[in-house]
Amino acid sequence: MSISSQADLTGLQHISEAVGTTLKHMRDYAQPGMTTKELDEYGGQLLAALGAKSAPRLAYGFPGWTCISVNNEVAHGIPSAHKVLQEGDLVNIDVSAELGGYWADNGGSFVLGNDIHQHQPLVDASRQILRTALSRIRGGVRIADIGGLIEGEARKAGFRVIKNLVGHGIGRSLHEEPSEIPCYYDRYNLKRFKKNSVVAVETFISTRASLAHQLSDGWTMTTKDNSFVAQHEHTIVITDGQPIILTEANCIWE
Repeated sequence: MSISSQADLTGLQHISEAVGTTLKHMRDYAQPGMTTKELDEYGGQLLAALGAKSAPRLAYGFPGWTCISVNNEVAHGIPSAHKVLQEGDLVNIDVSAELGGYWADNGGSFVLGNDIHQHQPLVDASRQILRTALSRIRGGVRIADIGGLIEGEARKAGFRVIKNLVGHGIGRSLHEEPSEIPCYYDRYNLKRFKKNSVVAVETFISTRASLAHQLSDGWTMTTKDNSFVAQHEHTIVITDGQPIILTEANCIWE
C-alpha cells in the first residue's frame, strides 16, 4: 500500500507494535522442553490481548497463530505438540497480523539458550545484513540492487541466500505489490521502491543451500541438504531518506 494520510501511518504503527511486541515476548518465553505448540499458543494469546488477528490464519488458513521453524526448517513451520525445543536450537518465529484493516510482518531467528551448535554467527549475519539493506532503501532504488547487496554481504560473511523466499509489499493485506523483494540480484526485476509505500523486507541467509523446498504438509519449507537458514524481517515505510522501520519498537537487532 501507499500511505496517504496520518491515519494510515497510525494504523500501521499500531499493528506493527502488536506484532513486534508479540515476537519479542515469544522469544523471551521460549525455553528448552517447551513444544512449539505451547509457544505458538502463547503468541496467539498475546495477539488476541492486543486486538490483533493472526495474518497467516486469517489470509490462508494456516494451522497456527504464528510460524515457528526449528533448525533445518527454513520458514512456515507448523507449531506442533510433538516438536520439543532443545538447548542450542536455531529457532525462527515469524509473526504477522491484522488490526483495524492494517497488516504488518516481523520475524527473527535466534539461538535458544547456549549456542552449543555454533549457530550464532549465522544469526548475527542475517540480522546485520538486514540492517545494512534497510539503510540503503529509499524511493527510486532498484529492488534488484538491494537483492544484490544482500547476496553480496552474505557471500562476504561466508554464507549464501535462499532465492525462492522473498520479501513483499504489505499494508492493506498480507501480500501486496511489489510481490517479490528477493535476497539476490535478479536482473529481470526492473521495479523500484516507491516513496510512501509499505514493504516487508526479509533476509534468508543460508549455510549452503540456495533453495527451500516445501514438505508434504503443504507449509513447512526446508533445505534438501539440511542447511541451516536464519531469517530476519521488518515492515517499513519507504521515504526519500532512511526508511521508517515500523516494527523496530521491540527490535530484533539485539
